[in-house]
Amino acid sequence: MARLKKSEFKTLLTIEKLGGKSSIEKIVNKSEMSYATIMRAALVLQEKRLVKILEKKQTIIKLNDEGKNHAKNGLPERRLVNALMKLGGKASITKIAENARLDRRFVPIALGWLRRKNWGTIDTRTNTLQLKKTEKKGKDEELLELLSEERQLIAEDLTPELRSAVKTLRRRKLLETDEKTKRTIEITQTGSKKMKRGIRTITEVTQLTPELIITGKWRKTKLAKFDVTAPGPTVYPAKIHPVQQIIQRVKEIFTEMGFTEIRGPIVETAFWNFDALFQPQDHPAREMHDTFYLECPSRGRLPKKSIVEKVAKTHEDGWKTGSRGWQYSWSPEEAKKLLFRTHTTATTIRYLAEHKEPPIKVFSVDRVYRNEKMNYKNLAEFHQIEGIIMDRNITFRDLIGTLKKFYLKLGLKKVRFWPSYFPYTGYFPYTEPSAQSTVYIPQREKWFELCGMGMFRPEVLAPLGIEHPVLAWGGGLERLIMLKLGLNDIRFLYRNDLGWVRRAPTCQ
Repeated sequence: MARLKKSEFKTLLTIEKLGGKSSIEKIVNKSEMSYATIMRAALVLQEKRLVKILEKKQTIIKLNDEGKNHAKNGLPERRLVNALMKLGGKASITKIAENARLDRRFVPIALGWLRRKNWGTIDTRTNTLQLKKTEKKGKDEELLELLSEERQLIAEDLTPELRSAVKTLRRRKLLETDEKTKRTIEITQTGSKKMKRGIRTITEVTQLTPELIITGKWRKTKLAKFDVTAPGPTVYPAKIHPVQQIIQRVKEIFTEMGFTEIRGPIVETAFWNFDALFQPQDHPAREMHDTFYLECPSRGRLPKKSIVEKVAKTHEDGWKTGSRGWQYSWSPEEAKKLLFRTHTTATTIRYLAEHKEPPIKVFSVDRVYRNEKMNYKNLAEFHQIEGIIMDRNITFRDLIGTLKKFYLKLGLKKVRFWPSYFPYTGYFPYTEPSAQSTVYIPQREKWFELCGMGMFRPEVLAPLGIEHPVLAWGGGLERLIMLKLGLNDIRFLYRNDLGWVRRAPTCQ
């Protein structure tokens, strides 16, 4: 006769009443025992070959806000085709989009998928669209309707065609996914036989109380054993977002290396963002297609007159720096323009203007803004790492050593540097010599560019009254975060995908 604890016997009995096989959730509801108690009992019963625990991975899918919008109104390409049919099968893209009442941001998406599905052809010369063929309803549209009705589905339970549609909708960023493990307990033949022969229950104490110790009953009491490796119910405790975790780690590393964090305003004048860094006022990077300018207010205040005059002279003829400058008439009105900072070097140069005596070791990890087209590798708003060192007799070798140590603390051991110059980007015209740093990522088996680096030019330092060399480096943080987290799309970092956030390790 088998001997089992009460919880084990009750678990076995409940499974038998449920037909000999049941999910843990049903056993919890039927037996009124906790999930953890049932899992502990099931593991013991499995060791005794009375039951077997079956595990099945499940991917739960549901529509996000954009997916719900398309489920309600139709996919953009379907709406475009429906409008095109009403217009006779051929019309201008602008007219079709207006008739379809399609948001401007969805028009390129609709055209792309329309061509992919071979529903129409685009004449780029006349900017017209001609109907080619249409299908009644695609599998992606079927899945949208199904999810709209059911709210959520298990991907593995769908037909192969609908599973293929899941991949399509995930690629189009219309779904939220969450992975779960479904556990089922089934009574074995051995378990069935022993249930028929009869099972004897034994009493075990799960907690050693003061009463048991004082009375001495603990000597005759059987204490229960606990399996701390037994899986318990899924719990989602509060955690720091993976992006913030890495930002905190970067700040900790800089602090460990003796740096001090500095912060600056998001809205900056063109003077500190461009002019003080010796960037000419006709540089392409200062145009609207690269920079976000404020409309109201559109102008800010310049710093004290002595600094402004020296910066102006340096731009015009080089002043006392030994440079010829940019050979144009510098405009204070252009320098007053307000903008969203395009790099955190604006914060750095402000700090240097107020702190001219060495030693200085400061860093910033903050947001910057550039008028970029959003795609898998670019955002209009992102984080930048920036650091500077000012001291007597420091050299370019000190800069290389500092960055090597920084990368090593991040777990990146292989680092390479090569000379570079950035005359057209507009973000590093103020360093010479300059270099590019790359690191080797073992998981990708590739080298990746990370930070630009260099020494501030005399044209930057002299107008501010700085007499000692300054080492500087900077780069986008999101690229580093993507490499650390194994992601290929920068937009994924800010999608607020709870499933991904929950699966991400608590400690990176």
